[in-house]
Amino acid sequence: MAAPPHAVSALRRTAVFRLRSADTPAAADGTLVRSLGRVDLIAMGVGAIVGAGIFVTTGVAAATKAGPAIMLSFVLAGAICVLVALCYSELAAMTPASGSAYTYTYATMGEVPAFLVGWNLLLEYAVAAAAVAIGWSGLFTATMDSLFGVTLPDAITAGPGSGGIIDLPAVLVVAALVAVLVFEVKVAAAVVKTLVVVTIGVLILVVAVGAPHLDAGNWTPFTPFGVHGVAAGAALAFFAYLGFDIVATSAEETRDPRRDLPWGIIGSVVVATVLYVAVSAVLTGVAPYSTLNNAAPVATALAAIGAGWIGKVILVASVVALTKGLLMLFYGQTRLVFAMSRDGLMPKALCHTGIRHVPVRLSLALGAVVAVVAGLLPIDTVAELVNIGALFAFVIVALGVMLLRRTDPGRPRPFRVPLMPLVPIAAIAGCVWLATTFQALTWLRFLIWSAAGATLYLTYGRRHSVAGRDIAVTGGTA
Repeated sequence: MAAPPHAVSALRRTAVFRLRSADTPAAADGTLVRSLGRVDLIAMGVGAIVGAGIFVTTGVAAATKAGPAIMLSFVLAGAICVLVALCYSELAAMTPASGSAYTYTYATMGEVPAFLVGWNLLLEYAVAAAAVAIGWSGLFTATMDSLFGVTLPDAITAGPGSGGIIDLPAVLVVAALVAVLVFEVKVAAAVVKTLVVVTIGVLILVVAVGAPHLDAGNWTPFTPFGVHGVAAGAALAFFAYLGFDIVATSAEETRDPRRDLPWGIIGSVVVATVLYVAVSAVLTGVAPYSTLNNAAPVATALAAIGAGWIGKVILVASVVALTKGLLMLFYGQTRLVFAMSRDGLMPKALCHTGIRHVPVRLSLALGAVVAVVAGLLPIDTVAELVNIGALFAFVIVALGVMLLRRTDPGRPRPFRVPLMPLVPIAAIAGCVWLATTFQALTWLRFLIWSAAGATLYLTYGRRHSVAGRDIAVTGGTA
């Protein structure tokens, strides 16, 4: 029996790549429930963005990359993210399905680029989740010591490569957050909103306490590392902004994605940028930037003005911030792999949803992988590797917006990128500029990971692709 015309159009193909519709999930065997609103999305985005970066990256980037001009670095990173977020918003409003940049690329450039984008986003989420879990363990250990005088032994707070046996706190926090995720997504959103309120409250306290003690002399020289230092600081700070991509992964669980996703994506970037600039201004204004290269720069800066009492508050807030950030990283990677497995590019069993309409098997599997990595392996330098994968995805999304405007100009667009094509071109230029600051070893790791993904696609994904199978049914060729 011939397939209906809409089925053929929904699974378009070119001579090289299979494409599928931007507004229809590939299969119906895995479904999610639409229960998130605009406030939920902004909270989830802010929860993912305002995490370890604001309590750690601000100090490290100021001391080693940009100096007091770290404020400009955050503005630059935020501006580039807003440009990318505008591109995301157009595609997200057209595409009420999970998968974020992976799904958008599938609809605009085809299956092969989409798989590579998804593969690199998976690296971003998984490596970042393991790194944040390890950082959470360190902060939790310091908090227990500071507040209660309890010193946990190295044997259970560090992996074998760091002189211990297993990083047990990292494993336990991963298990706890996976337990939250296997309930309805509304539960995770409620937890995140609560933790976001706590974090923002503490950051407002930091600014209020530090602002009266600002010393303009600490901002001289303002750009000790030059313009390149501002760009390098932005590249490092970019790690903190990647959470807005997680908002896009929630499209299939948003009540009105065409209206609310643009608000969630752009709103979370704007709120986070304001917070980062305000906190970095206070840190570099109350203490010399060179003293901030440590694991607790906020506490260090406030101790310099005699407000050391807030150090304990900052420790607790840091644990809270990393908790919600880690929860959002898990959420993002589960929804990404869910979309890829539903399309047949990864094992179909992973897109199975239980009675609560959440991918329980997938959450448990990814949680186990991250727990093993965080519990046993030392992860020293991950920010650049995470960033380069995300920048690759962002460039593809910006290209996809321009391509879809040309190939399918009549498609309804509830949200449209303004000033086309200047905004996507500027987004691409900004991402490429930041990528040029990465070391050669980072590029090599990126190429090796991409090659591994290409191998997986050729040996598994291409043969099991739902789009490829449906094309064969309709009389096409893969």
